[in-house]
Amino acid sequence: GTWHHQNVRTRSTSLSVGFLFAALLAGAVPPPPDHPRLPHTVPAGRREILVAGHLFIPQKLVRKKRMPLLVHFHGAAWVAETAAAKDGRWAVISVETGEGADVYSRQFSDHALFGKMLDEASRKTGIHFGAIVLSAWSAGYGAIREILEVPADYRRVDKVLLIDGLHTNYAAGKPGLAESALDAGHLEIFLKFARDAVARRKTMVIIHSEILPGTYASTTETADWLLARLKLTRRPVSRPAPGPLGMREMSEVRAGKFRVMGYAGKAAEDHVVQFESLPWQLRLLW
Repeated sequence: GTWHHQNVRTRSTSLSVGFLFAALLAGAVPPPPDHPRLPHTVPAGRREILVAGHLFIPQKLVRKKRMPLLVHFHGAAWVAETAAAKDGRWAVISVETGEGADVYSRQFSDHALFGKMLDEASRKTGIHFGAIVLSAWSAGYGAIREILEVPADYRRVDKVLLIDGLHTNYAAGKPGLAESALDAGHLEIFLKFARDAVARRKTMVIIHSEILPGTYASTTETADWLLARLKLTRRPVSRPAPGPLGMREMSEVRAGKFRVMGYAGKAAEDHVVQFESLPWQLRLLW
């Protein structure tokens, strides 16, 4: 389950993602005119510190004893908490560990950690969590990969949302002439989940920007790698409806409960806005 070539990629990934994340926290990334920002809020509810991450139960759910659970990886917790409060149907665990996918994959290479985190959340609150949903922005996909590699955890996860975050190395260490030049080692588990989503056994949504990192495969390239193996073709969105926070959809493909949406944008601001669109993107899973 562990990808043995992580370090080649994540030195570069950590620099780019680390810059974006630090800038997000500091408010140093100025949004372009067509990208308003998600207002910072601290929604009311119950909060618990867990062995990994922080649990938040929206105020309207604090007396309930059964609900779905979202586990979100990477990015400021208030964004996922705002999403939970806006929706009002589910609780959320936010895991914000550090920079680079290797940080998350190392953390959850302890394959007992995910179960411990869920058990602790139930024990502290007395809540039975039903459907388990995983979402990740940017480097957070490293945690999801490790979790899905565990058969028992794969079975309990119902839905996955990847927000501008699924990368891999180039097979030859540099960009190739075709998507087949990607190192597929740690994409295979996502392909398995995507096949189950096409067959309606799971739900999977991938959204991505047009950012090209250069030294490792982009989210566009990894999405295309999945689509090629699923024998699916994108359709262009010639007249897209206005998206959340000024996002502009350029392409889409759907099959069963699997969906890929490509958005315009090649700048750091576009990467950050994808994360802040979490309250809207999560609606695609239901």
